[in-house]
Amino acid sequence: MRNYITHDWFTIFTIIGLCTIVIAKYLNTLRFNDFIYVIGNSKYLKIYSKDQKFIDQFDSFLFINLSLSLSIFIYFAYSTFVSPLNFELVSFLKLLFAVSTIIIIKTLIERLIGSLFEIDSLMDHYLFQKTTFKNLSGIIFLIANLFLLYTTRYMEITIIIAFSLVCIINLVGFLNSFKTYQKIINPNFFYFLLYLCALEIGPYVLLYKVIREYNG
Repeated sequence: MRNYITHDWFTIFTIIGLCTIVIAKYLNTLRFNDFIYVIGNSKYLKIYSKDQKFIDQFDSFLFINLSLSLSIFIYFAYSTFVSPLNFELVSFLKLLFAVSTIIIIKTLIERLIGSLFEIDSLMDHYLFQKTTFKNLSGIIFLIANLFLLYTTRYMEITIIIAFSLVCIINLVGFLNSFKTYQKIINPNFFYFLLYLCALEIGPYVLLYKVIREYNG
């Protein structure tokens, strides 16, 4: 599974991801410090959600790391628990493109829904919270990838711990959003469930199919 070429390319992609995090911190050190401690501290969400833009430079750099680190993590997780993958750069770039595209299209569709139902402000704040916790997950994936790349022991444990941490992080984000907008969700609970199935669960099913295609 881990030949020299694979190790070499993944090292390059991991360094790129690390560089994007460094750039994000360099551009706005104060915001980055608040971002790192967003779990258990609502200061970041309260302050920076007010100044968010359609294309945010800070979040854009963190998104690059998320896409790279998540794609590498998927590779190792699939190779470890499902079936060993023979690394091919073109195939991996397709996986990276699929991961990035699904995340972007999903966000654009959610913004479109917000515009159609005239709840742009509500949707913007909700997406900002989700983006924040996803980008934080990207850092977890990056750290896990460093262990997966440079150690051969406890790979299964590393993947499970990283995946569990990411699930906890995003669950905290989901519960935070649910609590914030509970008064709006309760009378429209059916539509909320429909949204979860279509835009929260559906894309991951699609991503799984892409991964199966990648292995094929």
